[in-house]
Amino acid sequence: MSFELLSLENIQELAHQYGYWVIFIGIALENTGVPLPGETITIVGGFLAGSGELWYWWVLASAIGGAVLGDNFGYWIGKWGGWPLLLRLGRFFRIPEKKLNEIKDQFSQNAARAVFFGRFVALLRVFAGPLAGIAGMPYPQFLLCNFGGAALWASIMVSLSYFLGRFIPLKTLVQIVANFGIAALLVIVAAIAIPIWLEARKNRLEPEESVGD
Repeated sequence: MSFELLSLENIQELAHQYGYWVIFIGIALENTGVPLPGETITIVGGFLAGSGELWYWWVLASAIGGAVLGDNFGYWIGKWGGWPLLLRLGRFFRIPEKKLNEIKDQFSQNAARAVFFGRFVALLRVFAGPLAGIAGMPYPQFLLCNFGGAALWASIMVSLSYFLGRFIPLKTLVQIVANFGIAALLVIVAAIAIPIWLEARKNRLEPEESVGD
């Protein structure tokens, strides 16, 4: 699939031709782990609903259904084969298995929040399902968080574009939402990276202080 096929104009054209199926399948694939612009697809669906070309409730149902189904596929992909794949990637990028286990444990402690709120964060929306499977998140808990997060995310995205799309150009609306997702990702990365850096710095300083004593 070429970059042009994923442009905003092409997404609009596909939505014009295939309607709710584009929303459902596009979001399902993204939440499975395929890096498609599911957020943009959802916004386009809400925008077309606002202009009367699609029905709001069907757009919302397609977005929720695609998100729930896709994340379920992603969960089982992660549970059945995600950890061996992650270990191979770790060896390729020279990341120690101990460090990967630490990351896995950290995700496990925050899995419910990551699955529920991850849809609002760039990249995490794509990988939250597989990571939950890799981390061994209990499936009933995953189902509950997955559905709740999908319903909240889809309701906000579809409603936002449905109402604001009448006053704000679609391209501007997509950019605003994308910037929010990137900002949320940077905040999360900083929240994880800064404590790790501080701990590593503390560990380096302690031997020096011991030698000085």
